[in-house]
Formats: sequence, structure tokens, C-alpha cells
Amino acid sequence: MWLCTFLFALFGCLSESAFFGPRAWILPRKGPHFDRPGDVIIGGSFCIFRFSDGTLSNFTAPPTGLQASSVSEWGYRVMQSFVFAIEEINKSAELLSNLTLGFSIRNSGDSVHGALYEMMGFLTGQDEPIPNYTCQYGSAQAALVGDTRSSLSVSMARLLGLYKFPQISYSSSLPSLSDKIQFPSFLRTLPSDLTSCHAVTQLIIHFQWSWVIILSQDDDFGEQASSLATQQLSAAGVCIEFHLHVPSQESLGKIEETVQKMQKCTARVVLVFLNNSNFQLILSGLLAASVSGQVWVSNGILHIAMALSIPGISQVLQGTLGLLYDCSRAIGFPDFLAHLRPSQTPEDMFIKKFWESTFDCTWPYQNSTVTEGVQVCSGNESLKNKPHSFPEVSKIDDAYTAVYSIAHALHDMIASAHQDGIDTNPQDFHHWQLLHALKKVHFKTLDGTKIMFDVNGDLVTKFDILQGQKTPTGVFHWVHVGMIDPQVSSGNKMMVQLKEDLQVPTSICSESCLPGFSQVPRLGAPHCCFDCSPCPEGQFADQRDMKRCLLCPKEQYSSHTRDHCLPRTEIFLAFEEPLGFILTLMAILLAGLALLVLGVFLKHRDIPVVRANNRTLSYFLLISLSLCSLCSLLFLGRPTVTTCLLRQTTFAVVFTVAVSSVLAKTLTVVLAFRVTKPGSRIQVCLSPGASTSVILIASLIQAVLCGVWLATSPPFPERDMISEPRHIVIQCQEGSGATFFCVLGFLGFLAGGTFSVAFLARALPDVFNETKFLTFSMLLFCSVWTAFLPLYHSARGKSTVAVEIFSILASTAGLLGGIFIPKCYIILLKPEKNTPAWLRQGHCAHQDRQFSMLHRR
Repeated sequence: MWLCTFLFALFGCLSESAFFGPRAWILPRKGPHFDRPGDVIIGGSFCIFRFSDGTLSNFTAPPTGLQASSVSEWGYRVMQSFVFAIEEINKSAELLSNLTLGFSIRNSGDSVHGALYEMMGFLTGQDEPIPNYTCQYGSAQAALVGDTRSSLSVSMARLLGLYKFPQISYSSSLPSLSDKIQFPSFLRTLPSDLTSCHAVTQLIIHFQWSWVIILSQDDDFGEQASSLATQQLSAAGVCIEFHLHVPSQESLGKIEETVQKMQKCTARVVLVFLNNSNFQLILSGLLAASVSGQVWVSNGILHIAMALSIPGISQVLQGTLGLLYDCSRAIGFPDFLAHLRPSQTPEDMFIKKFWESTFDCTWPYQNSTVTEGVQVCSGNESLKNKPHSFPEVSKIDDAYTAVYSIAHALHDMIASAHQDGIDTNPQDFHHWQLLHALKKVHFKTLDGTKIMFDVNGDLVTKFDILQGQKTPTGVFHWVHVGMIDPQVSSGNKMMVQLKEDLQVPTSICSESCLPGFSQVPRLGAPHCCFDCSPCPEGQFADQRDMKRCLLCPKEQYSSHTRDHCLPRTEIFLAFEEPLGFILTLMAILLAGLALLVLGVFLKHRDIPVVRANNRTLSYFLLISLSLCSLCSLLFLGRPTVTTCLLRQTTFAVVFTVAVSSVLAKTLTVVLAFRVTKPGSRIQVCLSPGASTSVILIASLIQAVLCGVWLATSPPFPERDMISEPRHIVIQCQEGSGATFFCVLGFLGFLAGGTFSVAFLARALPDVFNETKFLTFSMLLFCSVWTAFLPLYHSARGKSTVAVEIFSILASTAGLLGGIFIPKCYIILLKPEKNTPAWLRQGHCAHQDRQFSMLHRR
């Protein structure tokens, strides 16, 4: 409620100060005008006397004279810039040197009715305008300059377009006026609102503001401009926290609602498309609520400059950005205005009312007495000490430029006719001819500004970026900080140039995601509001605010910071690395140990210990164990086609020989103790050929399986990209899984059978009987390979190779140690047990134990 009361009081102040001069007067039926003769006449429509409401006809009686309610001081100054331009051209020796320009200035009264009435009076030359009829002879009418508001210009342009009569506005910026189908003869010395709106949108995009507020009024300009801004900002990824539509007519309730919403907003950038009064009311409400810190961005600075009249408002407007289009400057106009006197221009019907309003004085009219205490106008007052305010500058310059555009079009049209050899009267031309010349006009003004129109009749211009700043003394002023050139663009992006030291705040919903993180949208929030999530292994984000992480190429992996990819190194279990070296050393030592044991057995081949355990099978077993140790070396080094073919097949065949040798030894021991009579059939199985046959048959079966494997789908080297994220594992792919498991299955079946037979024979005579050692060694062998399976499948990369090599060496060591180390101990350290007597003693002791057991039964 307090805010509404405050705004109501402020609105009353603003309304009273909008125009000067509270006095009203009735204008004659023929409105006041300011005419000056010339060879060619240029019309001018300006808001000088503002008409009061309720002066339109009620259509039941002829309309009465219009009632003027106030004088627009800035409107009169704009009109004088029009006069100044014509006088400057008439004095020029280069532009229209043989032609004198005249003018006919009319008052539109800031009303559509007044604008159309005075325009028809100018076109027809009649006090009572009659459409499609003119009583005006002599000087040709060239064009019409005007009007101020777009609603007035639209009404005038619809009618003037029927006659192709050129019209140049100095203040109307409605986008629809660029439509050459509806308004074929309309041009303007300022850009369209859509062009300036597009420029200010590009400014927001350039500053990377992704979280903004839009305030627009609910009229044609506000709807079109905000719609275009929303479309372009959304396409650029900018989010709008909220978009408020403010009624064109002041609504204190809506203003209060807007202020309350802006108190809660988090966006720091506010894009405004508002009229002056609404903008000032909102600013005043924010000032009263002590809300500051927002950056106001506008496609113009007129309403921002006018808002500076509010005391203390610079606190709210600090850092505001606005655009000012680049236009010609009426350099000598301030001096011209300073020397203006009513006595010098008696034909000017507006000057006396302007004088009264500006200097707060009264002219001594005939048959009237001057009230005591009222200042009398002398006519010698000077406007030098009454400089025009900032909002008038652009309109003054644009009206000045409009006159020069018409003059240059006339000059070009006449010069073109002379070049074509046509000697015509400069006053004899068609309006469409001048309109054609106007559209093609291209010249430089006295201050060096280039003037030309685009295909829509809008001024081709650049935009200066101005920022509102406070000096150390607290004075608010505008600082030029950059430029936007709509003509230099790439796609839909305009060229934006800014000063290097320009500092602007950020306006974002969420902090930027650093490289290595991706955006995760927040549920129910705009896409500009997000959380940052680190990229997973194997993915990267090398830029800020990436929507998703990218996959690294197959031969690369993501860095620790996940902001780039690094090349993956190829790895394999090499001989040179510590683990490879240790395994190589172990394999060589184990193979050497097996050969050393073989040497011991060969040296002592005739002693009972060696002879009692089938020395031929022992030789086979020791040689195969030595080869088992050495075959593990095939698993080291970089895999090649050859090594991949030999790895598993050599391992399978050699281990088959070793296990089948153990099986043959076990069977030999078991059968030896079952022979009770000479010539028994079992005795045939104890021959050396029978034991060798077991080895050959088992090895042949394994060789056939390996041959089928190699023939159908042999192993091959491959690059494993999955096992280790940072490395490429060079390994052997086993090819056909079925045949590979058949090979391993046969080896497992053979080992299981050998262990079973050895386990059953463990209780035989134990002097030189090795069945218990065979049982123990096969237990170690089976335990190693049973543990191997889960370890092998859980290992990754080159660890799988290390596990397999270790299993080969461990199982080889188990067989070698379990079977042959006890015998070497007897041969080398206990020779007294290595005699036939000891053997017979052990056999007799075994028989005694059996007899004792039978006797007890």
C-alpha cells in the first residue's frame, strides 16, 4: 500500500511536468502555421501546440476550433532545426545553388486528427481541405517531414502513400512502418525499433548474459520488440527469468506487482521496452524499496535520460547500458537558436506562445491589461541560457538530417536529368521521381556523417553503446564504451566492438561448469539453471558449459581432470620389466633344476631308488617338466602371430606329456604291487612299452585337439581396449572358445584321473614307493589350476598373462618337488637307504603288517 501511495504521488508530479504552460486557448478554425516561400516547398508536421482531449467532433455538428492545452518546448525546438537546415541549404553554394527552398510548417498537436487535418491543408492549399483537389499553384511541393509519434506517422503515411508523396519521419520508429507494401512512400532518419531491438539483443548475447528479465508494455512496439528479443535470446541459449507486460496506460497496481517481483528476482540484467512514464514509475518504486544492482539495458537512452530527473535515481541506474544510433549533428544550431527573436520571424505563428512558456512571461496583447506581478515578454530574451535537454538532441538532429536528405535527392534528380541531356524546370517533377531519388540518396553531412537508406526506407546507421556511470563527485554521466554495426554481421550476429577496460557484471542462473564437467539440468528449471557433474572415466569436456561429456577416441583415455584425452600406451608383459624378469628367472631356474635332477638320475641310473621307479618314465617326466618351465617364456614379450599359435598349444601338449608320465608312473606302481604270479597278464602292462603307450596316446589325443583348434579358429594377437582404461593391452585372443576349452578339459580330465589313481595307491609299501609323493604332487597341481580359474577371469590386462605363467611354474614346481626332491635327498644325502637290503627290509616289513592285520581279523 505504501508503494502504491508513493507511486501515485510521483505520477502526479510527472504528469504535471510533462509539458510546460498550464494555460489553454482556442485555436482558430484554420490552424496556425509558419510558411516561407521558395522555388520548392517542403512541408513539416511537428507537435508544437498540444491539443487537449475531447476536441474531436461528435458528428452531430461541424467541428469547432481545436483547443490547445500546452506548448511542447522540445517540439518547437525540433521545428526550428527544420528551419535552420533549410536556411543553411539556401546559403550553400554547392547544394541546390540555383534553387531556393521554402517551407510550410503545420502543428499536428500530437493528435491523429490534427495531423491529418493539417497535412490535407498543406497538400490542397485550402483552409477547408478537399481530398484529391488542390488550389495551389506556383511552387512545387517536394516532401513532408514528420511526424513525432508512430501513430501519427502511420495515419499520414497511409494517405501519402496513395499519391507516392515522399514522407520522412524524424521520430517514428514503429517496425511496421518498414513495410513498403503498406507504406510505399515512407522513410525515416532513424532505425526501426526492430533493428535497435536486434542490436540490444546482440549486446546481451555478446556479454554472455544467460539469465535476464524482460519488461515490456502491452502495445505494438512492446509486443513486437519483446517477441523478437525473446526469440533471438532463446535461440542463443539465454533464459528469461520472467517477462512482465506493463499496461501502456499507467496502472499503479501493475507497477507495484512488477516492483515486488523484481525484489525477488536473481537475474541482474533487465531488458526494457517501456514508455517514459512506466519506466520512471518502476524505477521510483525500486528506489523506494532500496533495490539496486540491476543492469538496465535499453534500445535507446531517451527514457533513461528523462528518468534522471528523479532524485537519487542514479543509484538504481548505475551501470545502465543504452544504444544511441549514429546520426548527423546540427553543428550550428545552438548558436542559431541563441539568436532567435520573435521580431525576426513575424510570420511564425508559434513563437509567441513558445516564448511565454519558455520564459514564463506574458505578451502585452491589445485591449488587455497586464496583471500586477506578471512578467512581460520583451522579445529580447535569449535561448542561450535555455539549452535544450538531452531527449531533444536526437529529434533535432534527425529533423535536420531529413531536410538534407530531401535537398540531396532534389540535387541528384536535377543532376541526373542534366546528365541525360534533359533541360527541365527544377520545379516541374513528379513526386514518385523524388521518392525514387530519396531511396537512392547517399551523401555526407557537414559533420562527415554518411547518410543513406536501406530497402525498407530506414536509416543505415551504427549504434553507439553508452554506459551510465557516476563520477567520484556523484554526477551521473554517459560514457561511450563501444559500438554495434548492424551492416557488418555474420548470420544473425552483428559486429560488437567494446573497450578493453569495460567491466560488466555477470547475470547467470548457475555458475559456469569448468572443463571436465558437464551440465546436468535441474528438474523443473530453465535450461540455464543446472548443476555441474564430473565426466566419467573415458569421457572428457574440453570447454566450459558443455551439455554432455564427449567420448575419448578408442586409442586415448581421459586425463585426471577430464578436460582432455591422452594417448593410451600399448602394454604387454615384457622381459625387461621387473615382473617379467622375475618370472623369466624363475622359469630358467626351474628348468635348470629339472635338468639337474635329470643329470642326477642319469648318473645314478643303476641304483635301486632310480631303478625301482621306472627310470624311463622319470626321464620323460623330467624332460617334460623342464619344457613346461621353458614354455612359460612364450607368454612373455609382445604377442605375435607365431607366439599366439605356440603359447597354449605348446603348454597343452607339454603338460599332457608331464601329467600322462605321472599317470604312467602311478599305474606302474599300482600294477607292480598287484602282480602275484609270474606270467600274469598284468605283468605285460608293466613293460616299458606299455608305459610309453600311455604317454603317446594321451599326447596324441591332445595334439589332435590342438590341431583341430589351429585349423578351425587359431589364436591371434589383438589390442584389448577395454581391460585397462589408460592402456591398450596387446594380448592373444584364443580364437575358438569351444576347442580351447576342449584342450583344457582334456588336460583337466587327465590330471583328475591321475590324482584319483595316485590317491588310491597311497597306502602301498613306502620304502621306495612314490605313490604318496605322486598323490601330493598331483594335489598341488590340481590345487594350483583350480585356483587359477577364478584368478584368471578376474585379472585384467597383462595380469592375466602373469597369473597363467605363475600357475605354469607353480604346478611344474609342485610336480618336480613332490616327486623328485625326496629321491634326490636319498640319493645324495642318505646313500645308506639306497641299497637292495633296505628295499627287501621295507618289503618284508610291509608283508608282516599285512599278515598281522589278517591275523587280527
